[in-house]
Amino acid sequence: MKTTLKSQIRHGFTLIELLVVISIIGVLAAITIPALSKVKQVQYRKAALAELKQLEAAIENFKAKYGAYPPSNRNISGAGYDPLNYPPLYYELSGVTRDASGNYTTLDGASTISAADYSAAYGVAGIINCTKGSAEDKVDAVNFLTGLKIKTNDAVTNNLKRTTVILTSVGGPDDNYTPQPLNASGLNPFRYNSTNPTNSPNSFDLWVDLVIGGKTYRINNWSTR
Repeated sequence: MKTTLKSQIRHGFTLIELLVVISIIGVLAAITIPALSKVKQVQYRKAALAELKQLEAAIENFKAKYGAYPPSNRNISGAGYDPLNYPPLYYELSGVTRDASGNYTTLDGASTISAADYSAAYGVAGIINCTKGSAEDKVDAVNFLTGLKIKTNDAVTNNLKRTTVILTSVGGPDDNYTPQPLNASGLNPFRYNSTNPTNSPNSFDLWVDLVIGGKTYRINNWSTR
């Protein structure tokens, strides 16, 4: 008996088959990319909200100790300068010591600023949460940021000297994110107003703006929306 073996011939994709495959990939991409973008938006917003809640708790703890909320930036001078973008929260919440030369150093030793530069940057005479006195009369400052995951940045803008502000870790996150309060990509500080808060008149306004996919999200302490 003679057995005939049929040869197997491998064929390449036809043009129609390639077009079908490309069409399927396009449909999958159209479905997947927006879904992934939405997930990132939710992650960014949740991260910024968690950080804002940490700051909010630290501010309330400050008030419990000192009987008032940390001051806002009262320096309103400088072209294009918005003091709400540069609150002195880092120094007030970190707590500082002051040396004989008039330099403030945070309790964790991470940042030092002269009294003159601090006054020029924030429009206030001094820092409330500062160690004062000595011996039995000594009153120690308190670090209200202990244990909190806080991102900071040393900024040089307008009439601000090299001063440290608290940032959201999320940043823009768009490459063309606007506004850029620190004039540098991805650096987005928390805004704060306790002098004349418009949304929380009996306490303070605390917020940060995120621009994601061309849409602005305001993460704040006065609304759950």
